[in-house]
Amino acid sequence: MAFLQENRYNLVIDGDTHATDTKFMHPELIKQLHSEPNYYHGRPVSAEELIEEMNMAFVDMALIWQNPAATCYGNDPEVNFNVLLEANRYIFNASIKYPNRFIPAGWTDPKSLGAELAKKLVSICVEEFGFAIVKMNPAQNAFPIDSDPVAEVFDFIVQMGAVPAFHFGADTEFTPAEGLANLARRHPQHPLIGVHMGGGGASYPVAENLYQKARMLGWEHPNIRFVLSAKRDTHIESDIITYTLAGEPFSRNLFCGSDAPYGRMTWNFGGYRAMFTSLLDSSKHTDARVRENADLFNVETAKNYMGGNLAAFMVEAYSRILDKNKNITLA
Repeated sequence: MAFLQENRYNLVIDGDTHATDTKFMHPELIKQLHSEPNYYHGRPVSAEELIEEMNMAFVDMALIWQNPAATCYGNDPEVNFNVLLEANRYIFNASIKYPNRFIPAGWTDPKSLGAELAKKLVSICVEEFGFAIVKMNPAQNAFPIDSDPVAEVFDFIVQMGAVPAFHFGADTEFTPAEGLANLARRHPQHPLIGVHMGGGGASYPVAENLYQKARMLGWEHPNIRFVLSAKRDTHIESDIITYTLAGEPFSRNLFCGSDAPYGRMTWNFGGYRAMFTSLLDSSKHTDARVRENADLFNVETAKNYMGGNLAAFMVEAYSRILDKNKNITLA
């Protein structure tokens, strides 16, 4: 908290990255990766490899969670619980080893674990590992985002004082805008995160409808924060222009991300920097809204989207958990 608070205005933070203990990957996954040398999409990377990419991309910190493509489930919820627990533990250990590079976040799964074990994992993530965010992935694990088991786990995360996060994309039918809206209405004063803001792995024509709905959804429910990752660049820019015009709190509710290793951090953050450079040169910008509002963007605005917004959000999130757990003693 102290590091984020002190450096929040100067940190570049990637709001969506996945790290994997590559030394202990499932043998079948290793075999598959070795047999497909040209395959990259989602190829697991370790915490150290992620830091190498951060250094190349001039990214100071990254919010990290486990990589679902590297977490292999079976039919036994208890076994699945232990597999996902170890994936979360790797994130915890990475954050202890590199405290000023990683912001750790948890992951649970009400389908593969069942609601009770999913909540048990939330407790460990928040109380033992100190994670302020716990994510669920309805697309990867094939369950409706607002189904009863998800809502039960969602309410429990809120009860713990942590922030629920979801993969929110057009790549499956499991994450419609209406589903995220239903969750936002359950606790309108408590934040939740929609990762990808309607993007994900869908093709551009398929994603277009959810892109538009997601942009409006954030206006209707200001407790929703969005990570701009795995989304078409033109829509990312339009989201940022729209939310900047709307002012606070909306301009504080977007975070830049790469979805590494599904997206290259160097590519994404190079693009973000070029995009903000173009937005600062308002007289030449192709979007009429920018040309007509010459003072809409400045260096401070860019810094907020590039990391300041997420740093401030995390300080608030950690403060909320500490307030709910007043018996915690900080070393």
